[in-house]
Parts: sequence; C-alpha cells; structure tokens
Amino acid sequence: MKKVLFIVLTLLAVTALDLTAKAQPIEDPPPRDGVYDKTAIKEVQPIPYPYLREADVVWTRRIWRIIDMREKMNQPFYFPEKPQNDWRSFVQILMDGLREETIIAYSPESDQFLVPMKYTEIRDKLEKIDSVRLPRPDNPDIMYDTVIRNEFDPANVKKLKIKEDYYFDRQRSVMEVRILGICPVVDEIDKTTGEKRFEKNLFWVYFPECRNLFAKNEMFNMKNGSAGRLTYDDVFMKRIFSSYVYKEENVYDRAINEYSAGVDALLEAENAKNSLFEFESGLWEY
Repeated sequence: MKKVLFIVLTLLAVTALDLTAKAQPIEDPPPRDGVYDKTAIKEVQPIPYPYLREADVVWTRRIWRIIDMREKMNQPFYFPEKPQNDWRSFVQILMDGLREETIIAYSPESDQFLVPMKYTEIRDKLEKIDSVRLPRPDNPDIMYDTVIRNEFDPANVKKLKIKEDYYFDRQRSVMEVRILGICPVVDEIDKTTGEKRFEKNLFWVYFPECRNLFAKNEMFNMKNGSAGRLTYDDVFMKRIFSSYVYKEENVYDRAINEYSAGVDALLEAENAKNSLFEFESGLWEY
C-alpha cells in the first residue's frame, strides 16, 4: 500500500512540474546582433583632468562655439534619428540622461549653471499642445475640438552651443582647452509661414558632470564603423568635430552677430579663431 501511495505522489509531483514548466516557458535571450558582445564600453572611465593650480594659469580666453550637426563631419552627432539598439544620437543621450537623473540640466537663460531644472519641467516646455478640429468617427459630418500633444523629437535639434576656456599652464608649459558647457539649440518655426523665426536654447549641461555618461556611449566612427570604439567623451576631448566661433569674451559681453553681420561676422569669427592659433605659436621660438 505504501508503494502504491508513493508512486501516485511521485506521478502527481511530476505532472505538477510539467504543467508549471508549460505555464511559464523559459524565454531564450535574443540572438546577438553582431559578431561579438560589446562589453568594453560599459567599463570605460573618462580620463581625469590634469591637476591645475590657479597660480600656474598665466593666460585665459573664453570662447563660445556652435557645432552645426548638418555639416558632414558632425553628422554622427545627429544620427540615428531613432534609437537603434545601443546606438543613439547625442541629443537622445542627453534626454535619456536627464530622465534617468544621471546628469543635471540648467536653465537656458544663463550659461553660468545657476538654476537646475527637472526633467519633467524640460519635457513640459518642449512638448507642444495643439487644438484641432476632427470629424467624429461615428458621424463624419459633425466636427469636434480636441487637443493633440506633440512629444519632443530630438531630431529637431540641429545645433549645439559649446562654452569653453583656453588657458596656458606654465607648470607643464602647455596651452589647453576645457569644455565647460553644452547647450542644444532648436529652431522656432512659424506655424503659418513655415519659416524660421529664431533659435531657442533648450538647456545647459555642465560638461565635467556629463563625462561619465559620454564615456559609456559610442559615436559612429566614420572610418572604422562600429569596430573602432569612439566614445562621445573621446570626441569632445580630442575635438573631433567642426565648429565656428559665435562669441568671445569682451567687455560688452556681446556676441559677434550683435555688432557684425554677413561677411563681416564671418571674418570676425575667423579672427577670433586665428588669434588663439597665433598666441600659441608665438609662445615658442623655432
């Protein structure tokens, strides 16, 4: 009798395990999208800045630049327009970092990083609400008013502003540049004419606080593809981008387009860039 009871209990246990396995199938991981697993990027750490004393800085110059992502050299900042696996555009990385609270955004009204902003605050400002009239599904002859919320599309950002400081370190006898802040810029379009009205700053981020995020996100390498690992921190530190000067520090705190226009503004921006080159080359005797 005991043997029969043992056999019955064993069959019931096996049946229960079989039913549980069928009810909860084990999901296999998706196939690898590539020929190898990319794990090195998760362990990358940004190279720390060299130590700098105030007494060793004998010369400084503050410059503001614009990176136009429509230029061929800067296109890896813009693409892909929609995220693909671990590959994201630069502005998408910024927005994801703000949402995950790994970086902090600051008010676009000032580039001095004074007023922090929450991701929800930025999202509410970037989302647009439009009132439209649509026909009713049950009776197309009757129109009704409704509200459509348009989410912010990072692909609308075509330019980035950069704030940076050039300095000469006499202790190491080098002239270097450090990026201080980055600001995405979006065009404000007139709904009636479809023409550009003005450019609007979205927010500022403090670059040294973002380096950990940038070091863990790859930028498409236009020469070696995905095989040549190139992080966004590498791109900024090695200055692998094209840009032009739109402002240099001056007693009036004016941008170049506030006192020059057209060709004169282009020449003024070129003079600001050349003055940095001439200062560095004038430091040494050949």
